[in-house]
Amino acid sequence: MNAENLMQSLQLLGIGLTTVFSVLLLIIFFGNMLIRLINKYAPEEEAQKSKAVSSTPNPVDANVAQAINMAISQITKGKSKADKIERI
Repeated sequence: MNAENLMQSLQLLGIGLTTVFSVLLLIIFFGNMLIRLINKYAPEEEAQKSKAVSSTPNPVDANVAQAINMAISQITKGKSKADKIERI
């Protein structure tokens, strides 16, 4: 392989990497812009309604909470525990 072919291949590599990087930056930029526009002009109304409907959490039975805590403790070998358990 001579030096001319090596230089041409490195130039093609550089052009290809630059093109891919530029396209990915454009995708990120336009994606973020689209997300901001949608959140500004079409906010999510469903989440606000569901928060208003279920303002009081449904408590879980003590036996169920104890079983969940024991399962978590067994799976994580005592390194984790559940602080709050709610029914959805």
